[in-house]
Amino acid sequence: MRRDEIADLATFVVVAEERSFTRAAARLGMAQSAVSQIVRRIEGRLGVRLLSRTTRSVAPTEAGERLIATLGPMLHDLDTAVASLSDLRDRPTGTIRITAVEHAAKTILVPAMKRLLIDNPDITVEITIDYGLADVVADRFDAGVRLGGEIAKDMIAVRIGPDTPMAIVGSPDYFSRSAPPVSPAQLIDHRAVNLRLPSSGTLNAWRLVGADRETRVRVDGPLVLNSIDLIRDAALDGLGLAYLPLDQVQRDLNDSRLIRILDRFTPDLPGYHLYYPHRRHSSAAFTMLIDTLRHRG
Repeated sequence: MRRDEIADLATFVVVAEERSFTRAAARLGMAQSAVSQIVRRIEGRLGVRLLSRTTRSVAPTEAGERLIATLGPMLHDLDTAVASLSDLRDRPTGTIRITAVEHAAKTILVPAMKRLLIDNPDITVEITIDYGLADVVADRFDAGVRLGGEIAKDMIAVRIGPDTPMAIVGSPDYFSRSAPPVSPAQLIDHRAVNLRLPSSGTLNAWRLVGADRETRVRVDGPLVLNSIDLIRDAALDGLGLAYLPLDQVQRDLNDSRLIRILDRFTPDLPGYHLYYPHRRHSSAAFTMLIDTLRHRG
């Protein structure tokens, strides 16, 4: 395959990732017309349509999805291999892309960036918030952050945080209308503000323990959100109970804006782990990131 054909295919992958010729052109530093021409050239050469285009969206066809499934990991490995050459430079360099849930980003990743980035100005870290179980290879991330126990067995996992205490909370206004439950079974009589998980499309289950056995409970409610900050706000407004990391509501508990319930039935969740594929080429920048994040407690 000629070099120009490889470059064309890389351009197609960017368009498919961005789902937009305009955004792809901006990311590639090219004119939109040039990007469109490249995609048409690939489709003409292969004899199949790779992208479905409407006035509002761009999406891969079945043929396009098959091509992306093969090309995406290959291009990711190529990017990583080039980034690993930073080992030969005086200072680590490169961009590291991480997918993480909101709580991990707020409490672990962003605070750690001060230690990493101030002394290493040639490193760039891009953090994408996503509650789904991202395929870091297919989605071209360098690593992901999820709770222990949620990580695929074929990934390398490095613990980066302690276990996470959880809390079920409600506002005084809410409890003025509904008596606080004293057992998990009584949650059936209550309303909750829930978190939607994009991977499964289901609501996040609350992990509770009783009689030496952990169970997962889903509580119905009037509001479903995809941000723990918004869930906290809704709980403060009295819209329902919320299941949240304790550190995110501790100040509200101290100030009596929220009331904690069922604490003896609410176990800690396994700590956050950084995970990445076995075949990833560890650049100096990525190795430094791991060392910065590694939990030493």
